[in-house]
Amino acid sequence: MKQTHGLKTLMVTSVALAGTVGVSHTMAAGQITFVSQGGAYQEAQTVAILDPVAEALNITIHQESAPDAWPMIRTQGTTGQAVWDVVDTPPLNCVRGGNQDLIEPLDFSRVPNAESMPEEYKTPYSVAYEFYSSVLAYNPDAFNGNPPETWADFWNVEEFPGNRALRNHPLGTLEAALLADGVTPDELYPLDVDRAFEKLEEIKPHISTWWTSGGQSAQLLYDGEVDMLMMWNGRVSAIMNEGANADFTYNEGILQNTHLCIIKGAPNLDMAVEFLNAAIDPQYQANLPLHIDYGPGNPAAFDIGKIPEERARELPSYPENAERQVLMSYEWWSSAEGEQAERRWLEFMQQ
Repeated sequence: MKQTHGLKTLMVTSVALAGTVGVSHTMAAGQITFVSQGGAYQEAQTVAILDPVAEALNITIHQESAPDAWPMIRTQGTTGQAVWDVVDTPPLNCVRGGNQDLIEPLDFSRVPNAESMPEEYKTPYSVAYEFYSSVLAYNPDAFNGNPPETWADFWNVEEFPGNRALRNHPLGTLEAALLADGVTPDELYPLDVDRAFEKLEEIKPHISTWWTSGGQSAQLLYDGEVDMLMMWNGRVSAIMNEGANADFTYNEGILQNTHLCIIKGAPNLDMAVEFLNAAIDPQYQANLPLHIDYGPGNPAAFDIGKIPEERARELPSYPENAERQVLMSYEWWSSAEGEQAERRWLEFMQQ
C-alpha cells in the first residue's frame, strides 16, 4: 500500500473479501478501513478530508474503493466477519443495511458535529457526507436563448424539440417524471409509482439514449449527440470547463448525497465513530468543494468563510440552490414500495 502526502492515509483498490480478511486481524487502535467510490472523487476527498482527519486524529486510514458497496456490506454483515469500518455510499445502502442489521446504529451523542445538520440529512444509521444533483442539462445552442428550465419542458417535445437522454435507473428519474406531470415538490413522497411510469411511457419514444454511467452522459452532451438530458451536476460542470456547449439548471434538480455509515461489527468501532464525527466537521467539509464540484454534507461548512462565495453559489447544497430542488427520500426508496419500484423499472426497460 502506498502512503500519500506523508500522512496516514493508505489506498488499496481490492474489494474482494478474500483479499481483505487479513487486514482485520492486524488492525489495532488508531486505524480504520474506509471505503469510497474511487476515481477523481476519492482522490479529492483524500486531499480535502481524509488526510487532514488522519493527521488530526493521529490514525492510519486504509482506503478501498467499491463503486457498488452493497454486495460487500451484505456479505460482511451477514457473515459477521466485517473487515471494513466506515463506508461512503448512497444512504439507501445505509438505511436498508440498518434495517437488515448489517449497519451499526449511530449514537448521536458521540457525533456532535451532526448537531448542526438538518434532520433530513441524517438517518438512524448515517449522516450526509457530500451532495450532488441530478439536473436538467442542455446544449444552449439548440434552443435559441430559450432553454428548458423544468421537467415539464423536458417532456414537451413540441416546444422543445431535440434528442433527449435519461438515466437507466429509477432513482431520480421517477421523481423527474412526477414533477413533469405537475406534482409539487412537497407532495412528491411517497411516490405515485403508477403515475410516474405512465408519464415515462409518454417520453420513452423520444429518448435516444438511456445512459448507464456519468462518463457516458458527459460524452453524449459533449459530442452533441443529445440536446438535453438528466445529468449529474459535476459531470456537466466538468465538460463546461473543457469548453463544451453545455449548461444546466438547478431548478427542479433532484438533490442527492452519499452518507457515512459503519459496518455492523466493525473491527475498529470506537475509532470509526470518532472518524465519522471528524469527517463531517465543517472545517474539513469546507475543503471538499475546493477540489471537486460537490457540496458539503454539513451545511455549516458554508458559514465559516473557507468556501469563496462565488464558489459556494455553484454548489448543489448551497442553501439557495438546495431550495430550488427536491431532496431525495432514501427512506422511501429503501421501503418495500421503493424496492418494488426498482424491480418494475427493469420490466419497463425491457418492454
